[in-house]
Amino acid sequence: MKNKKNIERNKREKYPLISYQELPEYMKDNEFILNYYRANWPLKQAFFSIFSWHNETLNVWTHLIGFILFMVLTIANAEHLSQIADFMTMFIRNFPSGDPNISHNSKCVPHFVLQGETRLIDQNLQMDSATNEATWPFYVFLVGAMFCLLSSSICHLFSCHSQKLNLFLVQMDYVGITIMIITSFFPPMYYIFQCSPHWQIVYLIGITILGICTIITLLFPVFSTGKYRSFRTGLFMSMGCFGLFPAIHALVVNWNDPMRNVTLAYESAMALCYIIGAIFYVSRVPEKWRPGLFDLVGHSHQIFHTFVIFGALAHYGAARIFLEYRTRFRCDNR
Repeated sequence: MKNKKNIERNKREKYPLISYQELPEYMKDNEFILNYYRANWPLKQAFFSIFSWHNETLNVWTHLIGFILFMVLTIANAEHLSQIADFMTMFIRNFPSGDPNISHNSKCVPHFVLQGETRLIDQNLQMDSATNEATWPFYVFLVGAMFCLLSSSICHLFSCHSQKLNLFLVQMDYVGITIMIITSFFPPMYYIFQCSPHWQIVYLIGITILGICTIITLLFPVFSTGKYRSFRTGLFMSMGCFGLFPAIHALVVNWNDPMRNVTLAYESAMALCYIIGAIFYVSRVPEKWRPGLFDLVGHSHQIFHTFVIFGALAHYGAARIFLEYRTRFRCDNR
């Protein structure tokens, strides 16, 4: 027992947590977080630090838990485990969704009539009615979300290893964020405009081109520094703002859709979460107010991560609605 304790003590002494002033320049990102940094740690020690306390612990775990959650949701949807897959949409049964007797005079004609209270998720009706063609955009979003969350966790866990790996992982983190934004467009663009394929192509190509330009820009090492934090946020926000064009278009085209209010609520919640998260990320509040107090728990990047999870879950709820509702429609020109 004494030998084991001595070994552990020697490891802690060999790879101690250090202060901001002791950090190599490439790791100095937030001067308001004063202590509990790892620097130049071997990969093995960096990996096992996931089980110890330092100022990246919650950054790792917030998005790692998010990754596991979305992996479970992906499996639940693939295996038609509705009680798990529908957990984000169960509460909408009493949500005011417009007049269920509205006549649908758009290009899409429903196979069924909504009677009484709108019931989007029927526990006895699984996704077997949806074809592979109709479900693939939903899974594109899930894969994009998992890639973003996992790349973020890996970045926060291993970026303490070396300058070269730090830069690579930070860039992959930005790539993950961009991919998540791009793939988030696939379910709404596909299902809302499924009767107008040309608009699907226009909007999906548009966001993909914006995403590629964002990735190319952020692969320049200079933009990975703390100095360009606001610039990076602006790039990601501009991609999100691109969604205003198809959103307004969709509202005009589907104004009488009985599920308009529900999907709008989910997507608004998603946008609000991302905006609030971005504000915390850029402002570095609350650690800016009390440097050192939030080194381990409660600093801005942890809050940012939490709002990213909430925003992704809100979008998942909207995507489930699009998937369940729109796959029961046919287009009269097909």
